[in-house]
Amino acid sequence: MPANTTDSSGPSDAKKPGRKKGRRARLLVLVLVLALVAGVGYGAYWSVSTVRASYPQTTGSITLDGLSGDVEVKRDSYGIPQIYADSDADLFRAQGFVQAQDRFWEMDVRRHMTSGRLSEMFGSGQVETDAFLRTLGWRQVAQKEYDEVLDESTKKNLQSYAEGVNAYLKGKEGRDISVEYAALGLTNDYKPGEWTPVDSVAWLKAMAWDLRGNMQDEIDRSLLTSRLDQDQIEDLYPDYPYKQNKPIVEQGAISPVTGKFDPEATPSDSVGSTTPQGAGEGLNTQLSALSDTLDEIPALLGPNGNGIGSNSWVVGGDHTTSGKALLANDPHLAPMLPSLWYQMGLHCRKVSASCQYDTAGYTFSGMPGVIIGHNQDIAWGLTNLGADVTDLFLEKVSDGGYLYDGETKPFKTREETIKVAGGRDRTITVRETNNGPLVSDRSKELDKVGQKAPVSNAAPDRADGYAVALKWTALQPGKSMDAVFAINRAKDFTTFRAAAQNFEVPSQNLIYADTEGNIGYQAPGRIPVRSAGFDGTAPAPGWDPKYAWKGYIPFDELPYEYNPDRGYIVTANQAVIDEKKYPYLLTKDWGYGARSQRINDLLAQKIKGGEKVSTDDMQKIQMDNFSEIAALLVPELKKINIPDPSVREAQKLLDGWDYTQEPDSAAAAYFNGVWRNILKLAFGNKLPKEMRVKGDCLNVPPAKNSGPADAQKKLVRECGQRDGDTAQPDGGDRWFQVVGDIMDDPDNAWWKAPARGREDALENRDDLFARAMEDARWELTSKLGKNISTWSWGRLHRLTLKNQTLGTEGPGLLQRALNRGPWNLGGGEAAVNATGWNAASGYEVVWVPSMRMVVNVGDWDKSRWINLSGASGHAFNAHYTDQTDKWVDGELLDWSFGAEAVDASTVDTLTLKP
Repeated sequence: MPANTTDSSGPSDAKKPGRKKGRRARLLVLVLVLALVAGVGYGAYWSVSTVRASYPQTTGSITLDGLSGDVEVKRDSYGIPQIYADSDADLFRAQGFVQAQDRFWEMDVRRHMTSGRLSEMFGSGQVETDAFLRTLGWRQVAQKEYDEVLDESTKKNLQSYAEGVNAYLKGKEGRDISVEYAALGLTNDYKPGEWTPVDSVAWLKAMAWDLRGNMQDEIDRSLLTSRLDQDQIEDLYPDYPYKQNKPIVEQGAISPVTGKFDPEATPSDSVGSTTPQGAGEGLNTQLSALSDTLDEIPALLGPNGNGIGSNSWVVGGDHTTSGKALLANDPHLAPMLPSLWYQMGLHCRKVSASCQYDTAGYTFSGMPGVIIGHNQDIAWGLTNLGADVTDLFLEKVSDGGYLYDGETKPFKTREETIKVAGGRDRTITVRETNNGPLVSDRSKELDKVGQKAPVSNAAPDRADGYAVALKWTALQPGKSMDAVFAINRAKDFTTFRAAAQNFEVPSQNLIYADTEGNIGYQAPGRIPVRSAGFDGTAPAPGWDPKYAWKGYIPFDELPYEYNPDRGYIVTANQAVIDEKKYPYLLTKDWGYGARSQRINDLLAQKIKGGEKVSTDDMQKIQMDNFSEIAALLVPELKKINIPDPSVREAQKLLDGWDYTQEPDSAAAAYFNGVWRNILKLAFGNKLPKEMRVKGDCLNVPPAKNSGPADAQKKLVRECGQRDGDTAQPDGGDRWFQVVGDIMDDPDNAWWKAPARGREDALENRDDLFARAMEDARWELTSKLGKNISTWSWGRLHRLTLKNQTLGTEGPGLLQRALNRGPWNLGGGEAAVNATGWNAASGYEVVWVPSMRMVVNVGDWDKSRWINLSGASGHAFNAHYTDQTDKWVDGELLDWSFGAEAVDASTVDTLTLKP
């Protein structure tokens, strides 16, 4: 594959000598690490030139087999590529080549994860993860999709993409592809294989897994039964506050004429919720073993649960300064290096039957097409709908099979061989029931799941326990890959909805705007219909047919909106529609709407005041740091009588605070410390031990109030230096609602807590608030110092970007060479600027707006975008994290789309030749 080589470090190097020097220093660190690992005698081999050898060629020309004509790859100063071709095949072949240039290590690790083959790369430490993923069978399902379900045009695009990837790999050793391969080669002889179309399809399974819905809530509700009664559990899982936080679709019903859901219809009194009621007690505390197993599975998108969310909203042209629609989107996912997203433009020089695409936006490395973005005619965004698409079923099993409807049915079985780098192969047997694979087979602990765990007392004979099966919509072949390409080609709301019909998993909120001034929303997805009496909130008896799924909600009856009178649509993981207006169960576990209602309020305030919404306004909303829980709690916290002068000094930080969580705010730091301690005191010690997670300081009580401040500080510092366990709530917006519901009941039992050491018992809300303020004072003293004038939220709330393989598991020096940060951030849990943190483990940022975009519909070149890190997956390339500083500051980059704008922003052009 002849090529004219070029230094692809880009012009930004010349402009930023300090950063270039920093990259060189990290290069030398890597060389040193590799030398130490390989032995001094090999040190000279690992030169800086070796590290740079994998950088992509971005200028000149490269011969690429299979092309029918020249393809141009134009990159701007941030390394973002725009591809120009004359056929679909050439376009996607070039996309595969370019993504492999920048991100192949990431692509390779990802496909090994989705197929349960991580052990081939990283050795025996990944065997249990591989075994669980083989049990789920993502790769088998993806293969069936490709072989039996997907359209021929989709398969051709996938094949072209794979050919482009393989053209890049041809003739290359691992060290020529990425520096991580050079490091990996020191411990095993792994060599990357060819890319296949199914590798791309399988990524959708990983995406669906991380967005699967309420499985963890289902487990947690079951665990809670060991210590709490049903009323207490309902306190911790309150109903969605429809009057307080608006759902996405604000009206709608099944039409009495057509029998289909009509968002414009007015629901009659006879149309009520058919949401099934709870099915029983659920599993005992041994179900925590399943929870632990799930935690070990790589979460490429971020922590599962309430944290997995996103913001998107669209404003019609009647309410914008441009007179055209504006659309914003920022998915909240795990911070990682490289960023999960890859920015790219895919342009047919002339759109025709043989070349159908002119689109740009964000895609995933390893997948053709664009996932979020716009084409010539429409723009679209995604947020997680959160539909309940998984259920855990308890199974009565024997050597002969499993019980169903009074008969023993044979298992469907298959054997899987796991190859292990540097070790012996391991063979596992996967067993499946009609409800899905037996996930309890994958753990010595899980095979005990269900002992002493009656399900509605339906099986008192099962003292020897149950097996546990997982039923999940993504384990059935689907057409989501078809939907990606169809959305990329859509011209109007009709073709957009037709495309969305195939977006089966994961179920996403889709927002829409077009150049004709229309805005819309569609809820797609394969969402199961459950029987009356079964709402999916707890594991169900798999042997009883009445708990079986009854099919799926018809697409025509899924909620949608088109040009609503209010002039805007907001989706931020709130309820889609009031369950009293809708006859199907979507889920019982929505996000609780703190973010969505804040966005609704900001837009409504602007529009009702007669003002127009601008691009700058949309960008400002994305960075909104307002804390809803602070607005609720701080007025009460300020009333508490605090005798200790040191604690009273911290309490005064709340005076005049506007509840915005800026990185330099001492008040935000103190309040979030208080909030964390309120959760621990009110709920933590009342939750079952099986739900305990690693804590940070909260399990050790501070010294008694009368003790010297230095002694208190010393005790908390010592506490912060060792790990402990605490059943601490995570602090998401469900907990906002839980606390809000009992705020006006100061003597509620949740506010009471037993005596702690020499300290008195807590008898009411104000007692607990006072104790939380004391504990927060000393916790922050240990972390930030005794002088509160030096406190800031950003010093607690820090973001570190980590390479997702060697940056988390490699030697410490290698981690420091591959990782970046930390950065001090504003924002917080359930804020619009959702830099999430988990109150159970500390203040570190664990999910982020993984990208941000504001699209000017029809005036495309005035759109703006930003990525969390950069275009490159090469750890020392100029574009590894060159967008991060701007992302931290809330800035957006200009987003060129039209040919003239792209040419004006181009700094490197590479021509791919047949």
